Amino acid sequence: MHYQDALIEEIRASAAHLLAEDVGPGDITAQLIPDTQWASARVITREPAVLCGMAWVEELFRRLDVSVTLRWSAADGDPLEAGQCFLELEGPARSLLTGERAALNLLQTLSATATRTRHYAMLLEGTGVRLLDTRKTLPGLRLAQKYAVTCGGGHNHRIGLYDAFLIKENHIAACGGIEAAVKAARRIASDLPVEVEVESFEELDQALAAGADIVMLDNFSLDDMREAVKRNAGRATLEASGNVDETTLRAIADTGVDCISSGALTKDIKAIDLSMRIVELGNS
Repeated sequence: MHYQDALIEEIRASAAHLLAEDVGPGDITAQLIPDTQWASARVITREPAVLCGMAWVEELFRRLDVSVTLRWSAADGDPLEAGQCFLELEGPARSLLTGERAALNLLQTLSATATRTRHYAMLLEGTGVRLLDTRKTLPGLRLAQKYAVTCGGGHNHRIGLYDAFLIKENHIAACGGIEAAVKAARRIASDLPVEVEVESFEELDQALAAGADIVMLDNFSLDDMREAVKRNAGRATLEASGNVDETTLRAIADTGVDCISSGALTKDIKAIDLSMRIVELGNS
């Protein structure tokens, strides 16, 4: 399935799951409100952020109540300032309140991923090094977080286990060595990129000799990364991984590697503090 088609399917599935999880057989608290009560609400961020998740919120309210209207004053990838209102909603008060938490949960999580990615991407500005995500995503939100990374200015590594080879230490052991693993990969799917994770110069030399497209330098020191760049001499794409955070990112980039991958973009995030408040009431 094409990535965009898969993303659309995930948006639909996520919205349905979020509503089923939160609403269940019915929102009993919302029943305290007359069904004729109409309301307007505003969503603000209490901290600086990069917005992400619009399509998920649109789909969620579409499934919940088509009479709810949403007016966005920012788009995915846009920076938000603390206190900024970026979304106004209008519709039945019951529906606004029923969808509130599911919508904010999704927005706060994807915006957190986009925000962390933007911060890291800015630290790499001017180096030409690509910032990559990993498969260390929150369960059920793989494509959503991958999309959020792109909103923040990062790039996607492989989406899953099906679109590229990543031969790690256990694969190497099970296959009988790096050369055997790379040859097997070429036989299985010659059109897909082959990446080998290495932990030493000996393994690096083996991966290069086997013709790997990408070599992941796992937890190499800065000096060893510089040496790896020399040994590689442009033969393969070099990816640095391990011990990557905001304090080490720039130094790793300055070694001359081509890209840096970090699980922190998706797994170590802190949700953005968002709030929805009703600002006007009326009758339908």
